[in-house]
Amino acid sequence: MEFVFCVLEFPNNNIIISMSLLPSTINHQPSTMPRIVAIIPAAGIGKRFGGATPKQFLKINGKEILAYTLEVFQKTKKIDEIIVAASREEFPRIIKLQKKHHLTKLQTIVEGGKERQDSVYNALIMADLNKGDLVIVHDAARPLLPEKVLADAIRCAEKNGNALVCLQAKDTLLKKTNREHTYLTRSQIYYVQTPQIFRYAQLLSAFKKAKKEKFVGTDESMLVRRNGRKIHLSEGSPFNFKITAKEDFEMLKRIMK
Repeated sequence: MEFVFCVLEFPNNNIIISMSLLPSTINHQPSTMPRIVAIIPAAGIGKRFGGATPKQFLKINGKEILAYTLEVFQKTKKIDEIIVAASREEFPRIIKLQKKHHLTKLQTIVEGGKERQDSVYNALIMADLNKGDLVIVHDAARPLLPEKVLADAIRCAEKNGNALVCLQAKDTLLKKTNREHTYLTRSQIYYVQTPQIFRYAQLLSAFKKAKKEKFVGTDESMLVRRNGRKIHLSEGSPFNFKITAKEDFEMLKRIMK
């Protein structure tokens, strides 16, 4: 296994540090087929979750949450490469995780930024992609992504140029204001999940516009929609929940017993 560090410096003293985990035996041949690369932002410190260990590195049955997440993409034949964005201090832990769980598609680790948006942007800049290639962005703390949800989203993106995995609301929804409560039409409400999939050129253009205008969105679809693109929905799953609070982690442990 070869370990290659790369340091890129951009205007305004922005520096991106990455580490390549490429084995010397990998042969990168040109292909007429679009590549599909998964970006996993894993630089968060879990402010809402709390605790000394970032939630993506907590273990269930002896395995990190991040490892479960990465294995979904490792096992999916259409995925060509995985890029993880993490804090520089966590690089050794991710290298160990990659070796232990034979995550051969995890080929690059890039340093994450202050916000999730910064982390994904760093990974986009470091990715060796053509404009028609597909980029999948998925939360590190969504380890139970069903294979069918991922496969359906990839097909949607291949057909339409992008795919947003989301789940239609089933509960009665209430909007609270200072003076009254308003009931929302749940058939028009969706819970947004990940993965979110876009053509590389489409996603990079949206990120560059947001960076130029100093706009910070909550996810990738917001940036792409803001850049004038129509977003295509793909069905999610209740199992594809994000570990945000300690209650989510307890639920995950019960499911994975």
